[in-house]
Formats: sequence, C-alpha cells, structure tokens
Amino acid sequence: MIAGLQKLTLLDYPGKVACTVFLQGCNYACPFCHNSPLLPFDAQPHMEEAALLSFLAKRKGMLDGVCITGGEPTCYGGLESLLRQIKALGFAVKLDTNGSRPDVLLRLIGGGCIDYVAVDVKNSPARYGQTVGVPGVKLTAVEESLRTLIGRELPYELRTTLVQQFHDEDSMVEMGQWLEALVPGKKPTVLYLQTFVDRESVAFSGLSAPDPTQIQRFRQLLTPYVQKVCIRGG
Repeated sequence: MIAGLQKLTLLDYPGKVACTVFLQGCNYACPFCHNSPLLPFDAQPHMEEAALLSFLAKRKGMLDGVCITGGEPTCYGGLESLLRQIKALGFAVKLDTNGSRPDVLLRLIGGGCIDYVAVDVKNSPARYGQTVGVPGVKLTAVEESLRTLIGRELPYELRTTLVQQFHDEDSMVEMGQWLEALVPGKKPTVLYLQTFVDRESVAFSGLSAPDPTQIQRFRQLLTPYVQKVCIRGG
C-alpha cells in the first residue's frame, strides 16, 4: 500500500529528476530507521495506486524517474503490477530494498521492471541481526540478492547507514570481506557510507552517528574490498 509521495527529489535517483513513492510495511525493525512509521503492515494507505498513476501521467516530461522505497517494497504484493504501469508511462524506476526477497528482485529484473537498484547492506554478518532488529536473521536471501546484482550489468549501489552504536572498525572489515567474497573475482561496484541523522521519526532514542574522522577511517578499511567507497550525507 502507498504510504506517501515525495513529489520531487534531485537526490534519491542518481542523475535523474524523480519523485519518491513510499510503500508501507517492512520485515526488518532497524532501531535507527528514519521511516519507522512505515514499518507496520496494518497502517491506513496514504493514496491509491490510481491516484499515483494519475499524478505521474501529469508529470511526463517533467520527471525522469520514480524511486520506490519503504518500508520494504518487495513485501508489497502488487509491486510488479505497479512498476509495470509506471514503466508504461515512460519513467525509469529505481528500487530501494533490504535484499531479503531475492525471488521478487530477480523477477522484477527479468521482467524489465526496474532500471536501478539500491540495496541497504546493514552491517557485518555477525552484527546483522542486532542491526536490523531481528535476532538470528539468516543472510542467505540477502546474499542471493547481492550476488544477483554483482553478477549483472544492471546499475546498482550498495549503501550502509553508519550508527555509532552498531558499527565499528572490526565490523567494517568483516563486512568488506563478506561483500568481496560473494562473487569470486568480482568486487561490488560501489558502496555508499551514509551518516545516520537522528529525527523524530526514529523509534529509538540515544543513537548517534560516528564522527567524521571515524567515517573516513571506515572508508579506508572498506576500500580494499569494493571498487569504490563513497561518503554520502553528513
């Protein structure tokens, strides 16, 4: 279900003027999530699909693309149908995902429904469950999604939101080693390190971002394992 619409963004879709569509519901419960109102699956919809498509039809020639985010969009049962309708209007589609539903991701890629994918890589395997708020979470699905993207030509990015309470130098090294080993001989293309920003919509208080010097250190530690590591935000 559609939980919100940002009618214009110059930041969410690299190189494109876009809008951002927020879908309700997520299978993770990251303590630092700044979209925590979107986590429950039982909230009331903000708008109907027909209204969104009508909005997009009127923005032809003004917008280049549509970002689909959440929540976790791949949990939305009508996602493929919605994306096909958006594509039919002539827009490029960027999907934000936590990578936990590789079957959906592969189907969308195979069906030509998406043009760009951003995957949130939360942490090292050892600290993943703590970071996503799901103790004991299995990473098989996330690894399958990452392999799918690293092994294809579809444009993608990996991104990690850095939180002082969840990320340290050891976890950065372990995360880098994990990512590099997913597809032997092929490092991930790009990883963006995003600085956590505390907001009223963050469900848990007391969280903070690492200081800039520490973030630069994290970048240095990850550089051997990814083709390009960039810092975003701050």
